[in-house]
Amino acid sequence: MSQIAFTTPPLIGRDEELARLTGVLEHARDGEARAVLVAGDAGVGKTRLLDEVAGRAARAGTTVLTGHCVDLGDVGLPYLPFTEVLGTLAADERFEAALRAHPVVNRLLGAGTDAERDADGRLRLFEDVAGLLADLAATAPLLLVLEDLHWADQSSRDLLRFLLSRGVLHRTGGGVKDRRLTVLVSYRADDLHRRHPLRPLLAELVRLPAVERLELRPLPDPELARLVRALGDGPLPESVVRGIVDRAEGNAFYAEELLAAAGTTTTGMPSGLADLLLIRVEQLSETAQLVLRTAAVAGRRVEHALLLDAAGLPDDELETALREAVGRQLLVPGDDGAYAFRHALTREAVYADLLPGERSRLHGAYARLLAACGRAPETAAERAHHHRESHNLPEALAARLEAADHARRLGAPAEELQHLETALDLWSSVPSPARPAVGGLDRVTLTLRASAAAAHAGDAHRAVTLTRAALADVDQDADSELAARVRYTLAGNLLTVDSLTAAYRYSSEALAMIPADPPSQTWVWAAATHVAVARQVGEDETALRVARQALRVAEELGVTAARADLLISLANVEGGGRKTAEGRERLGQARELARAAGNAPVELRALFSLAVAAFESGNLQECPALLADGLDRARCSGLLSSPYPLEMRYLQLLVMYTLGHWDDCVRTAAKAAAALPPVGGSFATSPALYVALARGEQSVLARARALLTGPFDWMGRLVAGVVLTDAAAQESDPEGAIQRMRTVIAELGDGTTRRPGIAIRLAALCLGAVADRAVELRRTDAGADLARWAGTATELVELARATAGQDGAGHAPGPEGQAWLARAEAEWTDVVSGADPAAWEKAVAAYWYGDGYEQARCRLRYAQALIAVERRAEAAEQALLARETAAGLGAAPLLDRVDVLIRRGRLTAVPSGTDRSAPLTARERDVLRLLARGRTNRQIGEELFISGKTASVHVSNILAKLHATSRTEAVAIAYREGLIAPDPMGSG
Repeated sequence: MSQIAFTTPPLIGRDEELARLTGVLEHARDGEARAVLVAGDAGVGKTRLLDEVAGRAARAGTTVLTGHCVDLGDVGLPYLPFTEVLGTLAADERFEAALRAHPVVNRLLGAGTDAERDADGRLRLFEDVAGLLADLAATAPLLLVLEDLHWADQSSRDLLRFLLSRGVLHRTGGGVKDRRLTVLVSYRADDLHRRHPLRPLLAELVRLPAVERLELRPLPDPELARLVRALGDGPLPESVVRGIVDRAEGNAFYAEELLAAAGTTTTGMPSGLADLLLIRVEQLSETAQLVLRTAAVAGRRVEHALLLDAAGLPDDELETALREAVGRQLLVPGDDGAYAFRHALTREAVYADLLPGERSRLHGAYARLLAACGRAPETAAERAHHHRESHNLPEALAARLEAADHARRLGAPAEELQHLETALDLWSSVPSPARPAVGGLDRVTLTLRASAAAAHAGDAHRAVTLTRAALADVDQDADSELAARVRYTLAGNLLTVDSLTAAYRYSSEALAMIPADPPSQTWVWAAATHVAVARQVGEDETALRVARQALRVAEELGVTAARADLLISLANVEGGGRKTAEGRERLGQARELARAAGNAPVELRALFSLAVAAFESGNLQECPALLADGLDRARCSGLLSSPYPLEMRYLQLLVMYTLGHWDDCVRTAAKAAAALPPVGGSFATSPALYVALARGEQSVLARARALLTGPFDWMGRLVAGVVLTDAAAQESDPEGAIQRMRTVIAELGDGTTRRPGIAIRLAALCLGAVADRAVELRRTDAGADLARWAGTATELVELARATAGQDGAGHAPGPEGQAWLARAEAEWTDVVSGADPAAWEKAVAAYWYGDGYEQARCRLRYAQALIAVERRAEAAEQALLARETAAGLGAAPLLDRVDVLIRRGRLTAVPSGTDRSAPLTARERDVLRLLARGRTNRQIGEELFISGKTASVHVSNILAKLHATSRTEAVAIAYREGLIAPDPMGSG
């Protein structure tokens, strides 16, 4: 692991809070004095936020003064934070005159005389402090920061009360400048027990009109993960990041401490952090500490009745101890009568502090109490844990298997997998006679069941690993049906992770191990798996022959789910495929059979195939309902993370992208990302990358390359290949685009002869870059280079043609494939013989099924071809249509290219019958006014708090609506037509 190096931690995940505090500072600069009470648990990031605010304020010319309260126990130092502030002022000669004007404050610096300490001295001190702050604020905006108010002495609390309720925040004399003050006060919310002296003061202060409260909540998991990665010196394993995030629970300081210890262990706790957490526990009474120790063994949460029995205390003593722990905010009561540790790390620290014998005894007690409570399935997982920790391994194994059964019934495959893997760990430690006698259960069948749970939970690579482990455990003389089951299960799992060659080998072995006669369910499922794999490796004849034979056997035996699975395979490979009416009818029949058989995975395969069939047929409007139905079914079955629902999520976003619903695509992807499995699910939201590329987002290449990391993921490689190839093509880098295309095709082919259908699209994108290079070469009359690139273009178009001819199952491609092929042909024509408007007219028409963005890109090429043959009126029409689509989608790079073509091609004529009456939006008028002042896109973005890219899109929209070819012309038109008034300042 890389060495961890710490600097000032970056401020991550506090944008909203930072904006709120900087807004308060802005109001203060205008003379509106305000105070904010910043609350949050220890370590949540209060100091880091205040440091950031103070730094920004200082850079803006604000005077920043900071005072700290310190935990001194019973030894109180009066006015400690204010003394620190005044000490800072006294050490700076710039503030000498202000201090002389308010001599009473010198008492806080030890310079007062006894004569000054009369009965009214305290009031004069408070008034002088308020006057001093007002004078300082009149010189420059002033920020007063008081940290850790929960440790403040009584005098400091009184002075703060005066300042906020009667002092400078409410001054009525003088001018606005002496009220340019902001007071930021922080305190620990988790330290405020019921009788804490700060509580009544806070209740009083928050009622004041000039005082507000800001609660700093724990960081969300994604933001905390960003923080952990930013703190590390170099890349961190994802398992380390996730472990820290899970344990820190949004607390930045805890995350830093856990990261510092991550080089040696990811499960232990740094001693410094443990000591810090235990300090608060040790402040409790002995009885309360006993209750906390007992509760820690139960876990994060414990029911009152269970805790009562485990602790062995009388009711009144337990309630007194609980009240103390709750008052100190170590435990939190729930509405159901249970208690939970406020933070999991506190529970960890208390648990780790237990003596070994004490820990084992309490675990045993909890196991017995749970067994006696009469809720066996619901408590199985807890009982398994307590039995194991009390070293009762046979009972632990039995309870784990019971817990796995319960998780499966609830549709929770991830939890089922966890229980089954723990049972596998226990299996060899429990003597054979002590193992549960459940239907001839052995290690191989248990491992197979775990592999199925892993597949349903979306961890396909783990499923492969587990099935390989089952294969290694199969004896040479084992039952042939069991050996075949292991092999066809392994083949199916390998197919899921796109290891096609190995999948075909194991499915062939499985089918050869058992005879077709006499018929058996095992042979039917082995055949069904072999059919699905054979289709993927291009063995279509084998797939058809075995599928037809197996379908007859499945009908004869009444194996309904296998029959449904075979119908899906036949719909994909037989006749015209799933795009035909016959294919879709067969898929519908398969769906009904799978539902009747109660086999959710096969039903989900049928639903996904129906949605893909609609997409491939160009019926995109049918897809959303089919996908919603499939995802609802997956959700009800607990299979949302399994392979086909992940494919459904991808297709759902792809449909949104294709139909131009880009904002919906991005929002849905962001919402879905949190629910994806940690391994192998990132492709499901990847269509959002297509949007990011089309909108010119800078982060898109790094996000695409991230799909290439980790275990091989077929769909992830496909999406990354499209994005990176397209990006290289847009940068006029044909060499880079072609190299990326070749790498992707080789990876997706997995050593088979079949080309992935995406090769048509990749070839067309590469041809676009080659066509751009050809245009440059024709300008320079570089004949030899042009001939070489013409040869490359011919190779690329032949690749597209050959791929379209085989299309994965030997059928003609659907509308999308035909559109990309038409585009490839048009690009090839541009390279070898020059621009051909007819070819581009065909390409534009080919995108009839709804892909407006790609159609707009073809319109741009069509317009270029029309200009080349001097058909400018038609070129202007195509360019304006492309421009309208690009502007509506926010596709800034395409919009820029269209505008360049309009200017260079002099496509400025306004079509007859049109006017300039297209209304400007309010935001466009704001942008137009700034254009008139000569602002750049970046400056417009800064003034309107939008990105430069968004400003560029607004400018392009304005040019289009005013039919202007430049920013200057747009401003002139706007003045002439009264859309904006001349600037009275005379600028720009």
